[in-house]
Amino acid sequence: MNKIARIIAVLAALLPALAFAQGTYPNKPVVVVVSTVPGPLDAFARIVVQNKAGAGGNIAADYVKNAAPDGYTLLFAIDTTFTVNPGLYKSHLPFNPDTDFATISVPVTYAQMLTVHPGVPAKTVGELVALAKQKHLTYASGGNGSPSHLVAAYFASTAGLDMTHVPYKGTGQSVVDALAGRVDVLFAVTSGVLPYVKDNRLRALAVSSAQRSPLAPDVPTIAESGYPGFDVSFAYALMAPKGTPATIVQLLNREVQKALAAPDVQEKDQKWDYAVTGFDPAQSAQWLRDMRGKWNKVIDQQHITIE
Repeated sequence: MNKIARIIAVLAALLPALAFAQGTYPNKPVVVVVSTVPGPLDAFARIVVQNKAGAGGNIAADYVKNAAPDGYTLLFAIDTTFTVNPGLYKSHLPFNPDTDFATISVPVTYAQMLTVHPGVPAKTVGELVALAKQKHLTYASGGNGSPSHLVAAYFASTAGLDMTHVPYKGTGQSVVDALAGRVDVLFAVTSGVLPYVKDNRLRALAVSSAQRSPLAPDVPTIAESGYPGFDVSFAYALMAPKGTPATIVQLLNREVQKALAAPDVQEKDQKWDYAVTGFDPAQSAQWLRDMRGKWNKVIDQQHITIE
């Protein structure tokens, strides 16, 4: 299952319970606008899904921003729509991340794994940094401003490296070229590249999160590898139009928390390397603000632009 399908599958696991919540809400189908391409929707129970992909999630966000604030139109997006896009799109962002939405939940976060082609003579982060200071290296990403680009740029900035960014139109092609040795370095979602690591087609050096991945407990974090405090994770965000009653926002958050505690959802989270946050709406909104400040600095320092 590809990453987009996993995103939608997790949403499918989280939200069906909403249709059975007590009280007068909801008493009709809830429309969840997903900011990506279509995926397997069979698991949705009494949830109507509309896929509005494009512009890094901006199209979907703009659509939901203008919806009635009644809890019947929600947005499910990758957090970068709210943490990265404000710095990338600047003057032509079609929404205000602080004033146009009510944050319901940032339910899970996920890290990226730092890998190299086996032909790269580096078996640790320290060896990679030393090599990159002696020899020019390239790193692949799923596109300008994508999570894989951002974490690699942040790592390069932290380690004082000058590697050449090679953007692709999607993570899939970047992985293909990393496997072929056409690029040296690749950050990608841990669950996505781990099979290639196990097959010795890529070498894992570290993970970007503060804690090691349960899927790869022998792979150190970048923080453990000489860069204390390095912690880069991405997330999903469930949002509603600004003005949605607080009682509905809190209800939706509680239902998400209940769903996350279900054994089948916990199994999916472990399989896909998702870390449950336990955030309430206020904590979720603060997390998005903190990450926006962090990525704005990286975008400015690394001169990251959208072509």
